[in-house]
Parts: sequence; structure tokens; C-alpha cells
Amino acid sequence: MPAERAKRYWRGVNGILLLDKPTGVSSNQALQIVRRAFSAAKAGHTGNLDVAASGLLPLCFGEATKVCGFLLDSDKRYHTWVKLGQTTTTGDIEGEITGTSAVLPGIADIEAALAQLRGPLLQVPPMYSALKHAGQPLYKLARQGIEIERKARPIEIFSLDLVQHVGDQLALDIRCSKGTYIRSLAITLGEILGCGAHLSALRRLEAGPFDIGKASPLRLFQVEDYATADYDELLIPMDVALTGLPSVALEPAGVLRFRQGQPVHCPDCKSGAATVRVYEGQGLFLGIGALSEDGIVRPKRLVNSGLTEQT
Repeated sequence: MPAERAKRYWRGVNGILLLDKPTGVSSNQALQIVRRAFSAAKAGHTGNLDVAASGLLPLCFGEATKVCGFLLDSDKRYHTWVKLGQTTTTGDIEGEITGTSAVLPGIADIEAALAQLRGPLLQVPPMYSALKHAGQPLYKLARQGIEIERKARPIEIFSLDLVQHVGDQLALDIRCSKGTYIRSLAITLGEILGCGAHLSALRRLEAGPFDIGKASPLRLFQVEDYATADYDELLIPMDVALTGLPSVALEPAGVLRFRQGQPVHCPDCKSGAATVRVYEGQGLFLGIGALSEDGIVRPKRLVNSGLTEQT
């Protein structure tokens, strides 16, 4: 057994890892595997992927957990397969079949149905989801046969394209807003077509500024002879997750005040209230601030951008 594995130690690792989660593993299981590989003292993921789904799962370590919420709220892109003519209890391939239809729609009807699902929508979250009711995940209640009333939520489907049509299977490319449930989208598509449908495969390709092409496979973190620090080069700076926000740079005196949690006047900042990325003059990321109309930057989230020592 390598020396570094003889005794577990935890490090204050800071940064974001892009993981390609395989099917058959929950998001939390994947997180714990990678966290142990890094010996990271603190870690979290940025949006649950179902066990049956695969694809991009950004993981945040240490100080980067302070930007998790921005990735949770980011737009997403998926590649999915939808099976027509069959409904299930869960709305996906893991559920029991509840209905079938031998009459399947033609391509013109499919394209017309997809057109109805583009743009702003109100969507009711499925019972088989991680949303909680009275502290219990809905999927656990659903497994007990308990149905809870859910309020429809506003979402937006930016694009919904038919990539392939093979028999009763549709391959779709979907770009959508936060909070979109793809299984619910598949169910609604089946209802519009009148034949029923369920999700047969799902892969997340993008989340915010990140894409699957730069993600590492889970198997990389399951080897027995790793050296923990070797993984550090895979980490992405936490402020990359915030590239959609404007940035401001503070002078040395302002940096000290900002780090102490005090508002700072930024004469060079563009006017207009906004949430901003805040840097010191040489480019060190300090955290997230609120810029007011009068050029005052108030700290919202302070971060330590450096990699701390092992503990």
C-alpha cells in the first residue's frame, strides 16, 4: 500500500472538477469517490444527476462550494432518448410499464409536438425527483405510493431538436433553463402525441460555462495506486464558474477593506447595479460582490483562492 494511502488525511483543496458520471452511480456516490481520491476536506456537487443518467457533473471543493449555487442556477444541455408508445410509473426506463400504444406518430406530428415544447413553459416537477416535502425526497414518498401535490414552475426550453428517429425511439438535443426535468418533458411529449412516452436514456452535455469534452471519467479516481496531489492539476479555478458575471478590480486599499467584509468605492467600475466577480489588481479572485449604482462594491461571498495545507 503506498505511503500516502496508509493514513487518510484531509486537505483544504479549492477548485472545480468536471466529472463524467457514468450510469449506475448516484451523484453523491460519485462525489464521495472523487472526494476520497483528492482527500478533500470539503466537497459538494452542483445539481443531481439520476442514477440512470450520465454526463457532466461539476464538483466543487473547499472554497469553490461557495459558487455551487451559480452552477445550480445555470442553463443546461442534454442529449436524451425518448421511447414512444409506452408509459412507466417513474417516467423513465427504471419504472414499471403502465400503458402501451401500438399506434405511433409520424415525423410531421413529432416535429409539431416538439414545437409546442419550445420556449417558456410551466412544468410540474415529477414525483420521482429529489425535491423534498416535509424533509422527505419526493422519490421516497413515490416509492411508498404517496402522491404529493406539486406546483408548476416556470422553465424555458431554449432549443429542442430531433437528432434521430429510429422506430419508437427519438434522440433529442435539449438546451434548457435551471429546474427543467427532462423526464417530465418526455411525459408531456407523449401526452401531446397521444401515444405516451418515457425517458429511455439521458446524458448531460453542458452546465453553465462547462462542457462534457473537458470532463474526467469516474474510473480515473478509482485506481489503487494514485498519488493524491496528482489530481490537483485537473482542478479549474472557481471563478471560471462565474464567467457570466461582470468583473471589477480593486486597488490595494480597497482589497483590504473588501476582505474585511466592508463596502468599497470603485471609481473605475461601470455604473449600474449588478452581481460582480471581484479581483485584486493583479488578478487574484476575492469573491462575489454587489455593485450599486453609486459605484460601491459590497461583499456577498468572500473566498480564499489559494490551496491550503493538509490537515
